Amino acid sequence: MQRYNILWADDEIDLLKPHILFLNNKGYDVTPVNSGPDAIDECQKNIYDVVFLDENMPGMTGLETLNHIKSLRPNLPVVMITKSEEEHIMEEAIGARIADYLIKPVNPHQILSSVKKILENKRLISERTNISYQQDFQKISMVLNDRIDFEEWIDVYKKLVYWETEIDKTEDRSMSEVLETQKEEANANFAKFISDNYESWLNDPEGKKPLLSHQILKRKVFPLLEEEEPIFFIVIDNLRADQWTAIESVVLDYFIREKEEYYYSILPTTTAYSRNAIFSGLMPLEMSSSHADIWVGESQEGGKNNHEDEFLARLLDRNHLDIKYSYHKIKNLSQGRQLAASINNLMGNKFNTIVYNFVDMLSHARTEMEMIRELAPDESAYRSITRSWFIHSPLFEILKKLSQKKVKVIITTDHGTIRVKRPFKIVGDKNTNTNLRYKQGKNLAFEEDGVYVVRKPENIRLPRLNVSTSYVFAMEDNFFAYPNNFNYYVKYYKDTFQHGGISLEEVIIPLISLTPRNAS
Repeated sequence: MQRYNILWADDEIDLLKPHILFLNNKGYDVTPVNSGPDAIDECQKNIYDVVFLDENMPGMTGLETLNHIKSLRPNLPVVMITKSEEEHIMEEAIGARIADYLIKPVNPHQILSSVKKILENKRLISERTNISYQQDFQKISMVLNDRIDFEEWIDVYKKLVYWETEIDKTEDRSMSEVLETQKEEANANFAKFISDNYESWLNDPEGKKPLLSHQILKRKVFPLLEEEEPIFFIVIDNLRADQWTAIESVVLDYFIREKEEYYYSILPTTTAYSRNAIFSGLMPLEMSSSHADIWVGESQEGGKNNHEDEFLARLLDRNHLDIKYSYHKIKNLSQGRQLAASINNLMGNKFNTIVYNFVDMLSHARTEMEMIRELAPDESAYRSITRSWFIHSPLFEILKKLSQKKVKVIITTDHGTIRVKRPFKIVGDKNTNTNLRYKQGKNLAFEEDGVYVVRKPENIRLPRLNVSTSYVFAMEDNFFAYPNNFNYYVKYYKDTFQHGGISLEEVIIPLISLTPRNAS
């Protein structure tokens, strides 16, 4: 077991010999000094793991000593010990980045607890996390062996995301491979669940079914328009549930989470289909037939999401919502800053929609740029980059400004992504779409085991380009690759984040309702 070195400065250090002996017996080496200057001298000469510092020493006070120590060793944990409970002393010490604050008289167990919290926190968390996941592993495995419904699948996915983020925090990543294997099993079962049930959700009016993309606004957002506060509906494109957890704590510094729900993205899980469905309130088949003037199909040139604002206008009109509203799509830093600067101008609207595209751009950049792949080689790093972006983004600035106002904020996304690992061979003609997680076309050739095949697109409310059009969806972590140039496809796209197919990560979407903590 590693032995740690502790420096303890107190002008009555002789009275603390029982405490020091107690720590020695617990495996800690303690160097006692009786003044601030001696503590500073020790920090210059030797390396310590933690310092205990009496605040009320004659001559140089504990706070003065603390400032000197921090200038020498900025990352050295310091525990302030004081007789005083005065608030200003506590605030000064906390402001100087102390690791802990104890009030005299202290007993040996308090000291031991503080030491363990500082020096062995990561080890203890790792051990506890791994034990807890091992216990939950069995429960999750039993659930996966049952026939579970869409609500239970949400619970399974939330548990897997929870353990993924918890294991992320540990030093010992020994359970990561076990969790990854369990996620793969879950995704295999979930893909079968979707292929067995998706068509009935769209065609059986009486059946129990999840909330889907095209139902979000009508069921979850429009009812809020009856309330007094303006609504801000924020869609962060391509945001997975685990990426939401990466930024959640930052958001909740400014907002109270009123509700956390999850919905299911429609298929294909791509922006062109799922996000248009959100803003139109329709499935793609209805969009293509009833709104042919603004629907851009697979065979047509141009962006597939250039008419979301018009889809939204028509949806509001169909629902007889004669309200003042705004729609903003943020594609770059400059647009984000402009919107952040004009938030006050939006307060007169009843409903404000913001579509933020950064996470989608990040996933595409990671595919195209080797540097981004190096920065985000796996899901853990991908979450970290998402959090770093968010903290420094205009979107966070927008949310901070909204947190000072009487508003309601709903944060969601249109679909997630999955890190693809296994190539799946498929053959199509030159008109077949290029997405790696689903294919639409005629005369597609492939092995049918391991994909979800839809030969009658109208059955899942998708348009068909011609009589023989079919859709094929990749499941689990597969990605489509053509036999010619196969090795190039595998090398280039393996371990990239893709969307369009069927996986927990792509389909199950967070829908978060927030109210400001400090609205004025």
